[in-house]
Amino acid sequence: MFLKNQPKDNIEEYYNLLRIVGGLSNLFSDSNVPYLYYRAAENIFCKAFEADNLSRSDCSADASKNSMGIGLKTFLNNNGSTLQKVAEFNKDRNEYHDLLKSPKDFIHYISTLRNKRLESTKVIHSIDNLIYHCVTRNSDKFLIFEEEMSFINLETINDVKLKPNSISFNDKIHEYNFNISKSTLFKRFTTKNPLELKVDILNDPYQTLRRIFDNYKLDFAKNNEEKECVILPLFSTKYDDVAERSGLNQWNADGRARHHDEVYIPVPAFIHHRFPYFFPLNEKGIHFNLHLPNGKVLVASMCQKYVTNIGGKIVNKGKGLMSNPNKDLGEWILRDILKVTEGTKITYKMLEEIGIDSVEVRKIDDDNYEIDFKKVNSYYDFIDSLNE
Repeated sequence: MFLKNQPKDNIEEYYNLLRIVGGLSNLFSDSNVPYLYYRAAENIFCKAFEADNLSRSDCSADASKNSMGIGLKTFLNNNGSTLQKVAEFNKDRNEYHDLLKSPKDFIHYISTLRNKRLESTKVIHSIDNLIYHCVTRNSDKFLIFEEEMSFINLETINDVKLKPNSISFNDKIHEYNFNISKSTLFKRFTTKNPLELKVDILNDPYQTLRRIFDNYKLDFAKNNEEKECVILPLFSTKYDDVAERSGLNQWNADGRARHHDEVYIPVPAFIHHRFPYFFPLNEKGIHFNLHLPNGKVLVASMCQKYVTNIGGKIVNKGKGLMSNPNKDLGEWILRDILKVTEGTKITYKMLEEIGIDSVEVRKIDDDNYEIDFKKVNSYYDFIDSLNE
């Protein structure tokens, strides 16, 4: 587990921050049960333990430290045994619709997808172990406990029961419930031997905050500009599938002999037009550092000639993002993440199975970019948000 192995000072800082935020609960409700917004829980955890915040990464972990991935959850304790959401499969619905005729086959399919996503989270972020760190809320207190984030044991799935809008099952380790209409998997969390943290809720937090603002010199957040970012599809928007001889299947292109790991990530023309100065030009000698979520850094550049007018000047921006050597990016995506053998054509279904179909690229400066995977449909959601 994570908490008991942390330095005492970090643990005390964590408890104090939880008490402070919980003490402000009357800002949001008049209940004697302290309120804790899930984003606040994530930020408190990462700040106190100096952990990497993965909440933007659309993976199964919300934080990581020392090769451990942590799923952070906060919910009402109630009777100490509640079902909580652990995964969504909305975009896979068409794939499994026919399987609903056989609940056992259906649950085996969903469980397989769940396991693939856990495995991809471990690989993408160089994680060895996964756990849940839970903060449940009860009258005047937080209850803190941890448990392993287990893969579903496909061999021991049993007690599959079809209900009007859900299917319940277990693997003799954990109890699960799949909500059919919401395409969401729930797992039962049971509060066992939790650490109890008493929370004193301020009667009038508004007055307290007023005194703080009036009497103390405060360190206000500066208006730092957020890193500019774009989202790129790992598939061809022309076919809504991975092209057979380009993109992630560039190794299969006609012409010269190619390395089996040769790939590039497509950069649609729309991205260049909307963000004309985000990526550098596609010219010899122009490279940049591409920081992967596992900490590795690749040398990258633009590829595939794409000539357009930027600021009244005709330039070659490139239709793709590639590494130098170009096999490095393919080794990461094809072998490490998708885990396919050499010569296997990538399809959109393969991306769906592990819950990704896009990448987010964040610009640190002209020489450094960060990249991370995004969940299914993220590229189109990004385009819609820009159009709005």
